[in-house]
Amino acid sequence: MIKPGTYEYFHQERVLFGKPMAEALREELPRHGATRIFVISTRTLSRKTQVVSALREILGNRFAGLFDDVESHVPRLVAIKAAAAARAAKPDLIISIGGGSAIDTGKAVLVALAENITTTRGFDAFRVRTDDAGKTVVPAITPPALRQIVIPTTLSGGEFSHTTGSTDTERHIKDIYIQSDLAAPAVILDPRITVHTPEWVWLSSGMRAVDHAVGSLCSRSAHPFTDATTAEGLRMLNRSLRAVRKTPNDLEVRLESQVGVWLASTGMMRMQYGASHGLSWHLSAVADVPHGHCSCVLLPSVLRYNKSHNEAQQKRVSDVLGRPDLDAADAVLDLIKELGLPYRMRDVGIKPEHLDVIARDAMHNLLVRNNPRPIDNPAQVREILDMAY
Repeated sequence: MIKPGTYEYFHQERVLFGKPMAEALREELPRHGATRIFVISTRTLSRKTQVVSALREILGNRFAGLFDDVESHVPRLVAIKAAAAARAAKPDLIISIGGGSAIDTGKAVLVALAENITTTRGFDAFRVRTDDAGKTVVPAITPPALRQIVIPTTLSGGEFSHTTGSTDTERHIKDIYIQSDLAAPAVILDPRITVHTPEWVWLSSGMRAVDHAVGSLCSRSAHPFTDATTAEGLRMLNRSLRAVRKTPNDLEVRLESQVGVWLASTGMMRMQYGASHGLSWHLSAVADVPHGHCSCVLLPSVLRYNKSHNEAQQKRVSDVLGRPDLDAADAVLDLIKELGLPYRMRDVGIKPEHLDVIARDAMHNLLVRNNPRPIDNPAQVREILDMAY
């Protein structure tokens, strides 16, 4: 029986996949009519490879400036600095190129420009808030006057969402901001530029995409469309991530991973994902854990915690991963181990003294409160964390 539901299409128009960046931009840029294009990138991509130089050459006299001081988890101060640089450049289009932090920085810039935010505290009024009872408030954000094209070099999937995250370093909390036009109208998937991405970043961000797929398949709001797309995305990721570790320069398997992310992300911010994603924000805020590693150390334990409430859905995860003989938690753990990634919180910088802080703060996280097996007190969060530790 198909339950009634809703699927929201974000303000996203095109995905150009498998084409070289230059070819894709020649096809896409005329659609925007932009004459001043501001680029946001990571330092490594900008200063240690030729990728950003090649992008500047493609843009020619349309290039209006560059911000490449992106930092992981987008501290608010970095977002303010990026917004100031963009404001001074007076662009009519932004291109973000790099991993999830570059993409989220671009989105945070759009928020700051739309709401004329010039101080770190200026973001407070627009962050998503969840109260003690689990009720969530999503403040309205003015539609940005300009948009961004995204060219990802990792598998985090942020290019397919209409949200951004930014860390408040005073509260040690990563906040989320939601606005329909934060979704990129165009995403360019070029496997050629991903060969510069460190292997651990590529593989661990791939596990973030696995987390997206599993979160959709096991969600209490799952439905037929995302069941189909995310299952295929998970199948592609399982196959291609294992393959790229053996043949890292194989562009075909890299593209398969990128397309797998695209499919896995069709449930992003449409499904009630649950504790694995929600707790990731807190691990990153208290100990600067990369999001990919967060998924590695959390997802198996969250699956174990939730099994009593979605066992049939978890069985499909095991089947898609080619391990019908295992519980979903063990099938995911098998993939993590084969990729050579960490699978315990103690191995990614989480200390015992962090656990109660994470459990307390997680009660104000909308994804934790939407977990398939209900969570309404810190002791339940601590049960997950203890398993994961």
